[in-house]
Amino acid sequence: MPYTHLRKSRFSQTGMVYHVTTVTLDRTPHFAELDKGRKVVRELKTLQEQGKAETLCYVLMPDHLHWLMVLQDDNLPEVMRLLKGRSAHAIGQALWQANYYDHAVRQEEDLRKMARYMVANPLRANLVNSIGDYPLWDAVWLDDALSG
Repeated sequence: MPYTHLRKSRFSQTGMVYHVTTVTLDRTPHFAELDKGRKVVRELKTLQEQGKAETLCYVLMPDHLHWLMVLQDDNLPEVMRLLKGRSAHAIGQALWQANYYDHAVRQEEDLRKMARYMVANPLRANLVNSIGDYPLWDAVWLDDALSG
């Protein structure tokens, strides 16, 4: 059954910051291939250019995406549908599980701390020895993310 709604009793709100995690079908490491990963990143940038979601931070791991963003237009399920559909189309194959995990970030939470934790994922997964060696991440607080 396709996932079209947020978790029960949740709603998406324009201007709210969300941390979203979504996983590939069967945890297939599609994004170990850099070209495929860059196509997903291009779709994140397109959503920002279209005023749908402002990306604060992302890290695209071989089999999942962590995305810290500000919802600007539409609703979260629609933005996720666009991201997943467009990236799958660009790559030419089914990529994503239908569901995703979302966390509406509260005002008191430290966004920079969340970003540092997210971009350290490739280090914790032993994919690289330095985050600067991992190509599929970005953060608006670039220097802070590197020094975390």
